[in-house]
Amino acid sequence: MTTPAESLRQLARTRASLGGEEVIYWWSGDVYSWAPDEPYQRLFGFEGVNVARLVQDDDAAPDAYQLLTREAAFYLDPVTRRILDTWQDLPVTHIWNDPANQKWRPFPIPTTELGGQICFSLEIPLSYPSPLPVAQYPEHSAGDTYQALELFQFFADRVDLAGPAPSVSATMSWTRMSPWAPWMARGQRPGGLAYHCRGRKLASYAEVPERTRAHIADHHPEFAHAPEKWSEPNETSWTYFRKHNPPTAGLAASE
Repeated sequence: MTTPAESLRQLARTRASLGGEEVIYWWSGDVYSWAPDEPYQRLFGFEGVNVARLVQDDDAAPDAYQLLTREAAFYLDPVTRRILDTWQDLPVTHIWNDPANQKWRPFPIPTTELGGQICFSLEIPLSYPSPLPVAQYPEHSAGDTYQALELFQFFADRVDLAGPAPSVSATMSWTRMSPWAPWMARGQRPGGLAYHCRGRKLASYAEVPERTRAHIADHHPEFAHAPEKWSEPNETSWTYFRKHNPPTAGLAASE
């Protein structure tokens, strides 16, 4: 029987590398709107890059890790797949999460055997006080509690996982249900966004599409590499928006 520590090591080899080198995941997909009594609409294409480094967590048990990552993702025209600057005359705020770190401890990881593949599933419901309270951001906040659901699946070949390599080839899928993005200025309108993406672990950063690498190089070149050490708190789309947009009502941002 596989122990939680052994399962975590297998996930670590799939999601990152036990060798400590940088690991790049790239993904592509689409973003759909949903709202009561309205048809679903494909609003955006979506493409992103996560650069990660897995290290032992020296402050915890031997089977504990820190996953050090930066993550950039971009909203695209749904047809041309061009990175958007504006949408409905609104400036688009892309995703620049630095850091997007995680602490891993052994836990029962949902695992499914799919013939020659193993699938690791991570289901992450989120609910916490919103960084964008409605009183301060009435045009950009859906509510005072941020609620979302992140669903990850990582797929690796059984033969690779049976071998000794610290990192194995992998593909992934990601689905996210969330409120409207703050920059969409939908306020408390019912509904939200559904992100539906798939991707893979790359052999190197050079495999990231050239357009995406150029956009990162022009705006935040540090996102081509993983962080060197742990830091917190994590950046999110909501905290990034708050940093770059003062409140439109109510209390000052520093209060």
